[in-house]
Amino acid sequence: MPRFQWEAVDAQGRVSRGAREAESARALRQTLQSEGLTPTAVDDALDATATLSWTRLPPTQVSLLTRQLATLVYSGLPLHQALQAVTDQTDDKHVRAIVAALAQHVASGESFSAALAHYPRTFSPLYRGLVAAGVESGLLPEVLQRLADYLDARLALKQKFVTALIYPALLTVVALAVIVVMLTYVVPQVVAVYEHSRQTLPWLTRALIQTSGFLRATGVYWLIGLVIVFFIAGIAYRRPPIRERVHRFWLKVPGIGRLQQSLETARFASTLAILVGSGAPLLRGLETAADVLNLLPIRQAVQNAVGHVREGVALARALKESGVFPPILIHLVANGEATGKLAEMLERAAAELEREAERRLAWITALVQPVLIVIMGAIVLALVLAIMMPIVSMNQLIR
Repeated sequence: MPRFQWEAVDAQGRVSRGAREAESARALRQTLQSEGLTPTAVDDALDATATLSWTRLPPTQVSLLTRQLATLVYSGLPLHQALQAVTDQTDDKHVRAIVAALAQHVASGESFSAALAHYPRTFSPLYRGLVAAGVESGLLPEVLQRLADYLDARLALKQKFVTALIYPALLTVVALAVIVVMLTYVVPQVVAVYEHSRQTLPWLTRALIQTSGFLRATGVYWLIGLVIVFFIAGIAYRRPPIRERVHRFWLKVPGIGRLQQSLETARFASTLAILVGSGAPLLRGLETAADVLNLLPIRQAVQNAVGHVREGVALARALKESGVFPPILIHLVANGEATGKLAEMLERAAAELEREAERRLAWITALVQPVLIVIMGAIVLALVLAIMMPIVSMNQLIR
């Protein structure tokens, strides 16, 4: 049976929109009229869901529309009208298309979480799980508000890390560009000058000339080889056993491993806090929180903890047995279980772990920046000396 999009006006002049299946547009008009509505538009529904399901909205847009929707629903507006209001408010065409489609799904009788499931690239399993828990508990406005706060906190933390890493990355790129230009352009020109002189070149200059010639002769092959290596590594990284070994290696790297552990456990704690605080059962919250983790060893530890909790073991003890979670998380979880304030203690643990991650990031960047400057400065100094030493020798001979 075909599906149609419709728009109608009731006796009070209020506009309603939705999507419904009917034998024909005429049959749908008659059905709407029998319901006391005056149809103003009945069109063939385009199958936009399949196209929009591949659309991925930026996290900033998802956070904004979630906060707007939370405000509107909290004010008492019905969900489908709140979605329509968000559609009218936004200027982004992609956001408008997805939210309008959500409004149509909800208006046609579909649950909000089921409507969100049509767009998995935009709304994560955590997002859909929280919405489902909010609908079941009748606390959808509060859940949407907490979800918006959670998304904003994740974005703020990510922005801090990106900002801290910009300078080291920019310094490395500029230094490598200088080295490549000198080896491929400056050095060959200097060699042309030295070929007409009969003096013996310093060993540093000869090494530089040989390195430059080698790179110019084989540079294309090195580039092709790097592309092939990265391609093979990308394919291998998709395999869970290989990815798990890589994750375990990074977790053992001094400094970086503790930083990643703090970030992942903070994400786990904050996710579980918002799930438990929204009324979701603990086991369901643990399973959903495990899905948002990136590092496979920590995800596997959470999944093992789910099995222990299902057998009746306390959450703090189950997390402690894995050996991958920091003590502060375990102690705060134990305190939360004892006092009945698990969600609050998880939020405190997440905040403390995020602060620890920020401190470690500041320490790593403070150490990496001078090391990069020294290394790149030494390389550039060696290149300059290799070029200038023959010139100085020629000047001394002329004198």
